[in-house]
Amino acid sequence: MAGKFTFQLSSEDQRCAFPDKIVVGQSDNESVGHAVLKCLGWLLFYRDRLQIETDIQNDSVPYVPDLVELGYDMRPKLWVECGECSVQKLQKIAVKCPEAEIWILKRCPEEAVALQDAMRKDSLRRGRYHLIGFNPEMVDELIELTQSRNALHWCGGGFNPHQLQFAYNDVWVDATFDVFHY
Repeated sequence: MAGKFTFQLSSEDQRCAFPDKIVVGQSDNESVGHAVLKCLGWLLFYRDRLQIETDIQNDSVPYVPDLVELGYDMRPKLWVECGECSVQKLQKIAVKCPEAEIWILKRCPEEAVALQDAMRKDSLRRGRYHLIGFNPEMVDELIELTQSRNALHWCGGGFNPHQLQFAYNDVWVDATFDVFHY
């Protein structure tokens, strides 16, 4: 592992019983942007059983998800990929984890649309995939602000409307994001 980032968390939203901190690992081939996308995904999809980079203990699935929620039967209910992800990998995840809701987080809407086009070209089964394209200026600013230890105060956000509001290392962030379905 190349490094790790600690995010000290607090929240004004009483529905979000976040832990005091999360730790996001960075492997040798991952950028700081990948870690930032994992953190954003964790915030957006937060639920009690959400885990970061957990081996799902299934020999037929050769991948480790960036974020996953496992059901009590230890099968993925939610699978989130952040950043670069091949169409072949997405197809295999959909086949091997048929009950999982699959989300792919991208730095910007253009990257999400390009992936959606590639999925269409390779004839992936429709109705299985959801993509998020964040505001690229917001992501770039978060990357610049990210240190090994970070403070994040969540004020709100979610899918109705598609919005994020939080303070990150003493900088206010209020941004929207785009959602695509395939």
